[in-house]
Amino acid sequence: MRLQNKHTLVTAAGQGIGRASALAMAREGAQVLATDLNAELLKSYEGIPNITTQVLNVMDKDAIQKTIASLPKLNVLFNCAGFVHHGNIEAATDKDWDFAFDLNVRSQFWAIQAALPTMLKNGGGSIINMASIVSVRGLPNRFIYGASKAAVIGLTKAVAIDYVKQNIRCNCLCPGTVDTPSLGDRISAFADPEQARKDFINRQPMGRLATADEIAPTVVFLASDESSFYSGEALHVNGGMTI
Repeated sequence: MRLQNKHTLVTAAGQGIGRASALAMAREGAQVLATDLNAELLKSYEGIPNITTQVLNVMDKDAIQKTIASLPKLNVLFNCAGFVHHGNIEAATDKDWDFAFDLNVRSQFWAIQAALPTMLKNGGGSIINMASIVSVRGLPNRFIYGASKAAVIGLTKAVAIDYVKQNIRCNCLCPGTVDTPSLGDRISAFADPEQARKDFINRQPMGRLATADEIAPTVVFLASDESSFYSGEALHVNGGMTI
């Protein structure tokens, strides 16, 4: 019960890392509000203790503000929502750039801004942002994604330093390649999906993809008081990709 009496909000909790993290935090005693744009995905939480659900579009600032303002207490915010664009700078469009920064960065800005008053009122909190291995290492055809996820580290450190004396901690995760439904969709879009999966596996030094359940324990750690001396950090859970 490492998260007993903690109230948490998770975005993009319908599948993948968001879902695994919501379930892991609930098992540790947290009261979890699992949010997602897709109402159908949220139905999978029915009957699971400690979890309530709500449809939330993180591209809608008013919706974020209303959702968080309605919470009597918020100890942990996990900004998990994001999108991976494929392509180099020559293939990049202004539309894709704007979408990536709106979803991968601006939504975190809005959620943190909305969460801070409640956290400060309740004596502090832990903010966890989803970054990526591409925040710190260049990978082929990840121009827009890499730029947006690098911005997440800067956002994280800025929030961390501004609130470090007010018991607000802000950290981010930099996962390697994780076998999620999102990755599956991207693999299926390749002309040769079988080779694409092999390529994703081959870039991992461990010779395999991570599972969402291997990322979730780090989220639990950052949500818990065990990480009370962590703030402004980018935690790498990448199977050795930064060796």
